[in-house]
Amino acid sequence: MIGGIHVGKQKNSQQVEKSWYKLDNSANIYPAIQRSYYSPVYRFSAYMVKVVQPELLQKALDMTMPRFPIFDVCIKKGLFWQYFEKNKRPGPFIQEDIINPCMPIRFKAGNRYLIRVYYYNKKISVEFFHALTDGAGALVFLKTLIAVYLRLVGHNIPSTHGVLDISEKLREGEKEDAYLRYANNKFKLGMGGSKAYRGTGTREVYHTLNVITGVIDVKELIVISKALKVSITEYLAAILIHVLLEKQNNERKYGKKPVSLVIPINLRQIFPSETLKNFILSANPIIDPRMGEYNFAEVLKQVHHYMRYNINEKFLQAKLNKNVSTQQNPFVRIAPLFMKNIVVYLSYIRMGDKQATTTFTNPGVIDASDEMKEHIERFDVLLGQAFAARANCAVATVKGVMSISFSSNIKETDVEREFFRKLVKDGVHVKIETNRTEYTI
Repeated sequence: MIGGIHVGKQKNSQQVEKSWYKLDNSANIYPAIQRSYYSPVYRFSAYMVKVVQPELLQKALDMTMPRFPIFDVCIKKGLFWQYFEKNKRPGPFIQEDIINPCMPIRFKAGNRYLIRVYYYNKKISVEFFHALTDGAGALVFLKTLIAVYLRLVGHNIPSTHGVLDISEKLREGEKEDAYLRYANNKFKLGMGGSKAYRGTGTREVYHTLNVITGVIDVKELIVISKALKVSITEYLAAILIHVLLEKQNNERKYGKKPVSLVIPINLRQIFPSETLKNFILSANPIIDPRMGEYNFAEVLKQVHHYMRYNINEKFLQAKLNKNVSTQQNPFVRIAPLFMKNIVVYLSYIRMGDKQATTTFTNPGVIDASDEMKEHIERFDVLLGQAFAARANCAVATVKGVMSISFSSNIKETDVEREFFRKLVKDGVHVKIETNRTEYTI
């Protein structure tokens, strides 16, 4: 609806080759852990040079959706598994942005779409239910949508650098479950570990998501990371871990627990695939304060060596094998859906959420053509509300501008404050933006 007028999506039946799709190996987790207080949703945003024209954005969305039939779906329950079904309802419709992003996506709300598109002033935002795709797939959709929109405005944007040609049909490789393609029966690496420090904080009002974003010149980070002989991701992850270690030191003298990050890894970088579905695993750098006090240099060194040692084809292959083998277990396959959901939920609590302090994601420099970059100021990535009470962190970079966004469901801002103070202390200039009414760094 735009100004009270519905602009319906033009369904192109010639481009829709089937009426249902399987969830990929990773996607099966997300419907099972969905709760009234939690929904695995994330957001990508593009800040344009000029104010967004909503009528043209809606038209661009109508033109773009047929190219992505695996996103043009609703989720349904089968006897043994959930599945995606072609959504024949009107939509999706663009909406004016809201103060609390990444609100839960309910399977029977919003005409059952699992994707939302927002606009505000110069910003275009897309939110996804994680079962649909990961960050790489979301970026392909957002860049394609922006390209179509800019063409409607009157600009010549090529279908390159991750922009798909909307006149083409969905390719076989774009809908593959790449986990199944690359999994084998060789060595499987388990995911066992100890409970991690979770932090403390006062939960916000129901579904309130506090966002604090630091905008910086990435050149300043490059200078620092090169001097330290680490990557930017390693440097930022080490800051976050060190801040969390100090927070735990201030909260408790005894009974300390490891501080562990979940860092999503795009497997397409190692196992070639053009899939638009999920294809990620995670790295989990961890510092255990029970072994002694760690200064920042020690944290950085350990994070650096962990990332270099674990992010390689051999380790990720073993983790991928384990990930797939669990769902391929014959007893799991024949178990009814309600039993699977209970087991997945309990396993996520024990093996996933309780073994992680928070999530940190950095998809790297976002690739875009020069023609598109002319019309974009920056990108943002925002992780939705965490399962537990804590702040997540996400990074996006384009045109030399980096945004570091914390999304939190607690009132306290000590983690964000100390994180950005460390950057400033190291010589990085930070511009703070927030949807909070009060915040000081």
